[in-house]
Amino acid sequence: MPVAGMVPVPGTVEPAELLVRNAKVYTGDPARPEAQAVAIRGGEVIALGDDRTVAGLVGPATKVVDALGRRVIPGLNDSHLHVIRGGLNYVLELRWDGVPSLRQALAMLKEQAGRTPKGQWIRVVGGWTADQFAERRMPTVAELNAAAPDTPVFVLHLYQSALMNRAAVQAAGFTAETPNPPGGQIVRGRDGSPTGVLLAAPGALILYSTLAKAPPLGAEDQRTSTKHFLRELNRFGLTSAVDAAGGFQNFPDNYRTVIDLARAGELTLRIAYHLFPQTGGQEIADLTRWIEMVRPEDGDAWLRLNGAGENLTWAAADFENFTEPRPELTQGYEAEFEKAVRLLMENGWGFRLHATYDETIRRDLAVFEKLAADGLFPAGNRWLFDHAETVTDASLDRIAALGGAVSIQNRMSFQGRAFVDRYGAQAAAHTPPVRRMLAKGLVVGAGTDATRVSSYNPWVALHWLVTGRTVGDLALYPEDNRLSRETALELYTRGGARLTGEEDVKGVLKEGFFGDLAILSDDYFTVPEQDIAHIESVLTVVGGRIVHAAAEYEGLDEAIEPISPAWSPVAHFGGYQATPRPSVTGARQADLLAEAVAESEQHRQWRVARGFVTEPRTEIFDPCFVL
Repeated sequence: MPVAGMVPVPGTVEPAELLVRNAKVYTGDPARPEAQAVAIRGGEVIALGDDRTVAGLVGPATKVVDALGRRVIPGLNDSHLHVIRGGLNYVLELRWDGVPSLRQALAMLKEQAGRTPKGQWIRVVGGWTADQFAERRMPTVAELNAAAPDTPVFVLHLYQSALMNRAAVQAAGFTAETPNPPGGQIVRGRDGSPTGVLLAAPGALILYSTLAKAPPLGAEDQRTSTKHFLRELNRFGLTSAVDAAGGFQNFPDNYRTVIDLARAGELTLRIAYHLFPQTGGQEIADLTRWIEMVRPEDGDAWLRLNGAGENLTWAAADFENFTEPRPELTQGYEAEFEKAVRLLMENGWGFRLHATYDETIRRDLAVFEKLAADGLFPAGNRWLFDHAETVTDASLDRIAALGGAVSIQNRMSFQGRAFVDRYGAQAAAHTPPVRRMLAKGLVVGAGTDATRVSSYNPWVALHWLVTGRTVGDLALYPEDNRLSRETALELYTRGGARLTGEEDVKGVLKEGFFGDLAILSDDYFTVPEQDIAHIESVLTVVGGRIVHAAAEYEGLDEAIEPISPAWSPVAHFGGYQATPRPSVTGARQADLLAEAVAESEQHRQWRVARGFVTEPRTEIFDPCFVL
């Protein structure tokens, strides 16, 4: 809302295009950490100060926004987000991100089954874990069958498993004769028929490949889907992201949508992307071809190439399925891996590497140290390890010596309990060791690894960094591995900018830097820790453009076409499901959770078996499930 309180001032100074006033601005700039107003022109910050000092920049065409005393921060930057792949599929997915109970999740699924046309699937793909539900359990295949008897349903649970109803098993073509793929398991009944449960054992290829059997969107709907996904990210104050590529994301085919949006000036998120060889055995050929086609930093401030990865060769990648033992990588993978790294470094390409375990990191570092003898490390190319949950101090020292960096994600928010169950609470306490990374002077960026593992909501990740707790409220980290709110925010702003070489234009609010900011629904620096995960942006600005507006500012953002297809789950439910904050009355909250659990069929059966209920129900789930 353009507001009164500032009037145009005649003069020779060129006015701002957008001015945010009456704000508590956290700039992220140590030289001037606080301000009251921000002025933007030509996509850049041109002035900061109090309302009085920037008043001279108000002209007849200046849009003045009153922040109403709210907190303003630099735009957030997710340093590891599968934004390109996520955008191509977003409107097809039923998002359980933030859903507080399994009962509600199943009700959403049942309702969606009623509108999904024949031949299409219902897809629940990432962003949730059973620990977030009041019932503390996953759905069963029987519940999926009852909710959607005729519509194929595929429910992905992290990179650990997937559930399919009877219709999806048939649509995917799974039979008693279907062999298990390498690293995966099709769970079977007594007669050998698939039960609908798929297990990553430990590789997730079985999950990827099965999901790929579902019908994709057409090109125009992919464009609309991507625009709505970017707006959903803007909703949380994200203004930049580093796309980590990933499986089933081919270059250039699957990049065309964001390239077309960039050419049309329709991106609302700045994207730095990576290239990921898709086919085992031809990784070197793919990298060689790409080096001849493009170069890192090709593009502009909205869309640019950042390098290769997060895989360079398939044999060098481990898997983050903590319900399974740590995978043993192929003996001798280093020879081909060394060729890939040498090729990139000699041609000025940076890269990022998926590495969950220290055992993988040590083997990769040995290759880099061998190449260092030829002067290739450190050589100025930006390179980093992603994830690094179990990296040791010794490996961190070696990374620093070779000029590397680290990008961490809040996968432990969703997988922390599985890690504790396998390795113990003591091992989990520094997984990953974020404070030690920073103490050693490493560049560290933060992100989510959304959309197939963690949720894309950055405030869930910031909550994890500050509190050390999972989405199920399991305490993982002692104080010595938790971050202050300022440090956590820096990892989500300047940290990501450093990983893409944009620290001189992005990540802080300062004259000459991008005009990227968010006005928050609540003050990140003062809300109780447990409320950090509930923060959203009420107004998000990228390059001076208002790309998201809510609350008092609704209608100020740029128009966007309706979601297509009309039956899309996102069209009806939206994306992340914002839930009311926990009540300050802890006893009442506990009562409500107890009531929800008591109504679950699993708990009811427990009571029936012990004689607490005389007549067992015959339904698969309770009648509250029915809308």
